[in-house]
Amino acid sequence: MGELFERIREYARRKLSEKRYEHSVRVAETAAGMCRLYGIDEEKGLVAGIAHDICKEIGGDEMLELALRDGGGLSELERSKPDLLHGRAAAVRIGEEFGVDDPDIVDAVRNHTCGRPGLCDLGKVLFVADKIEPGRPQSTEEYRENLFRKDLDGITLAVVEENGEFLARKGKKSPPGTAEWLSELRARCGGRK
Repeated sequence: MGELFERIREYARRKLSEKRYEHSVRVAETAAGMCRLYGIDEEKGLVAGIAHDICKEIGGDEMLELALRDGGGLSELERSKPDLLHGRAAAVRIGEEFGVDDPDIVDAVRNHTCGRPGLCDLGKVLFVADKIEPGRPQSTEEYRENLFRKDLDGITLAVVEENGEFLARKGKKSPPGTAEWLSELRARCGGRK
């Protein structure tokens, strides 16, 4: 998988702004570290991390066309905020251009923005890594160390709740699928944080 990572990394370096590319590298590194911590294939974390935003800066029409190739239709929220489609578009692109057919990598990349109930463990890792990579303003070493003391469901719950609070402060609502996922995570964690 090292060759696959390098091919996607080079693609990301060419297609993304320097800032977005550097974010993607940090997400890949954070995801790989989390995979080691939680017993998940580290190479899958690297690939999902470097690939997650490869369609973030493409035009809206191309993003929509790519995303719809997954057969998922469009939610009301996606219609009103097409940028939310970048994960779906990236999942299609890595399949078509790089031959990625690993269901965990595809699921993780597809759902890294909002999550979803039943998301695979790699998807949880990527969701969290995207929100806590060291370039994020709140992501101090102490902040990450505190989070990494939790099990995978616990860290995911903490980050989903924090993300919901962030959106609320900006006057935005969490997507419906994220709210359902939050309920699922709370039930799985049984009140522990």
